[in-house]
Amino acid sequence: MSIRGGCDLKVTVLLFASYREKAGTGSLELDAPDGSTVGDVATRVSAMYPGLAAEPSGIVVAVNREYRDHGHRLSDGDEVAFIPPVSGGAA
Repeated sequence: MSIRGGCDLKVTVLLFASYREKAGTGSLELDAPDGSTVGDVATRVSAMYPGLAAEPSGIVVAVNREYRDHGHRLSDGDEVAFIPPVSGGAA
């Protein structure tokens, strides 16, 4: 699936917990043009699965197991993990 047209990069998107439940899958392979960012992927996946997140810019993302901001540029073969917000706990 193309994010913005060309397909210079291939990234794997991992979806955890509530994101996995809402999307009905735990992983996706996406083709993306060179220069794509974490934010581009978050926007595209949110469009593919309406209701995934209230605001794509609020999705916490790790690239290759390191937290990254939405301006981070992706490289071919990157693993992009969407990490849902955690709440709860004992007072």
